Amino acid sequence: MIDIEPQRTRTSSKAAGRLTSLAGWSLIVIAVLHTLVFIPQAPWGDWVGGALRTAEPDMESVAIFWALPGGFVVPGLLAGLLIIKAGRRREPLHAGIAAALFLWCSGCIWLAGPSGFMFFYVTVGFLTAASIAARRASARIARPAR
Repeated sequence: MIDIEPQRTRTSSKAAGRLTSLAGWSLIVIAVLHTLVFIPQAPWGDWVGGALRTAEPDMESVAIFWALPGGFVVPGLLAGLLIIKAGRRREPLHAGIAAALFLWCSGCIWLAGPSGFMFFYVTVGFLTAASIAARRASARIARPAR
């Protein structure tokens, strides 16, 4: 039998972990707020009845579908939970996650104008601050004592 040593996971500072967790919570808050805004308009009965699959669906119904169950709400909730888990474990996330989220929400704002997409900048800010805190902590550890 081959013995495999468990892979070590990098850990970062407590501050970076807290900031990462806050980023995850901010994603969850955005998803919940988005749902609360659009759920009163959702024609659930029509959707379950097949209105989106049959004939020519109402464009407002289609737009609301893509705003709620077909949009970022469920993936946003799941990503928020994963980010919170990483923060609690003090596992640093790659700075590219913040960069990708920044580019995505900036593109959406450019297309749709100022809207709720601006709330994602809060998540980007937390992720960026967590990345900086993690780098500073690892630089302090790597620096030899004098």
